[in-house]
Amino acid sequence: MTTATNTSRAKPTIKRFFRDNFDVPLGIAVLTLMAFGFLMVYSASWQYAVGMGNSAYSTVVKQMIIGVLGCGVAIALTFFDYHRFRNLVVVAMAGTIILLLAVLIFGSIGDFGAKRALFNGSIQPSEIAKLVVILYLCVWLNSKRDVMDQWSFGLIPLMGILGITAGLILAQPDVSAAATVIILGGVLFYIAGGKLRQILVVVLVAGVLGALVVLVYKTARVRLTDYWNGMQNPENASDHVKWSLEAIINGGVFGVGLGRSTTKFIGLPVAPTDSIFAVITEETGLIGAFFVIAIYVFILWRGMKIANEAKDDLGRWIAAGITLWITIEAMINMGVIVNLLPFAGNALPLVSSGGSSLMTVLMGIGILMGVSRNSKLSKNSASEGSPYGKAVDLRRGDRRGSVSRPVDLSGSR
Repeated sequence: MTTATNTSRAKPTIKRFFRDNFDVPLGIAVLTLMAFGFLMVYSASWQYAVGMGNSAYSTVVKQMIIGVLGCGVAIALTFFDYHRFRNLVVVAMAGTIILLLAVLIFGSIGDFGAKRALFNGSIQPSEIAKLVVILYLCVWLNSKRDVMDQWSFGLIPLMGILGITAGLILAQPDVSAAATVIILGGVLFYIAGGKLRQILVVVLVAGVLGALVVLVYKTARVRLTDYWNGMQNPENASDHVKWSLEAIINGGVFGVGLGRSTTKFIGLPVAPTDSIFAVITEETGLIGAFFVIAIYVFILWRGMKIANEAKDDLGRWIAAGITLWITIEAMINMGVIVNLLPFAGNALPLVSSGGSSLMTVLMGIGILMGVSRNSKLSKNSASEGSPYGKAVDLRRGDRRGSVSRPVDLSGSR
C-alpha cells in the first residue's frame, strides 16, 4: 500500500516539475522539428558523405551529437536568470566582434570562396552574432529607454552597434546574415518604443546601404538579378531556384517517399543546408511542407505568448527578439526556395545541417524557456483577459511611438 501511494505521488511531482520549469508545448515543437530535421539531413547528405570517403551516417551523427549537446545547453539556460545578461552582454559582444575579425584573418575559405568559419568550418561566428546582437540590444535598449528618443543617445549609437557587426559579417562576405542582423535591430528598436520618424530613418539608411552593397558586391548583384529574372519567368531564375522548383513539382501533394528524392543527387545545390526545404517538399510533398510550416507558426505563437506574459520589458523584448529571429530565418529560407525572396544562405532553423546554427538556435530556445520559467516563478497573475485571444502589444500600448516615461508615484494626483 505504501509503495503504491509513493508511486502515485511521484508522477504528479514529475509533471509539476516540468510544467513549472519548462514550456512543454514549445519543447515538444522544437524536439519534433529537430527529429524530423535529423531524418531529412541523413536523406540529403548520405551520398555526399560517401563521395567524400566518409560514412553515410557521418553528417547526421555529427548533427545529432551537436543537437544533444545543444539540448543540454538549452536546459542549463532555462534555469539561468536572464537579468544576469546585463553583466555579460558587453563581454559577449566584444568576444563576438573578435571572432568576426578572426574569421577575416584566419578563417577557412568555403566552397563558394567566402571566409565564414573558423577551425576548418567548425564554428561560424556570424550565427553566434545573431543571438548575441539580440541580447545586447535588448539590454542596451532597456538601459537607454528614457533617452532613446534623443538621436545622440538612441538611434545613432544603435546604428553604430549594428553597423560594426553587420559590416564585419558583410566583409566575409555574408550578405544574408548581415541583412538579418540589421532587420533584427530595427524590429527590436520598434518593439522598445522607437519613434516612427527614427524608424523611417533606419529604413532609409538601410535602403541606401543595400543599394551600395548591390553595386559593390558582385554576389549581391547577381542574386538580385536572378531574383528579378525569376519573378518575370521561372525559366530565367537561378539554377538553385530551378532545381528547387523541380523538386517541389516532383513531390506533388504526398511526395515521392523518404529517401527517394532525385534532385538532391543530380543538381540541387547544398541539399543538407540551404536547400533542405526543397528536399523535404520532394520527399514528403506539400503535406510535409505544410507540417514544417505549421510547427514554425506554432513556435511563433508560443514565443509571442511567452513575450506577452513576461514580467518585465527586458524579458518581453528578449523573448520577442529570439522568436522573431527564428521565424524570420525560416521564412527567408523557405521564401528563397520558391523565389519569393532573393537568394540568401540562411539555414532552416533546427532542420538544416550545420553545428553553429543548431547550437545557437537551441541556446536561444533555452533563453526563451528561461523567460517563461521566470514568469511562472514570479506568480504574476495580474494579466488582463485571455492570452489566447488578444493581440500581443510588445510596445505596451504606446500609440504615439515614443518611450514611456517613469511615473512619480509620490507626486500629487
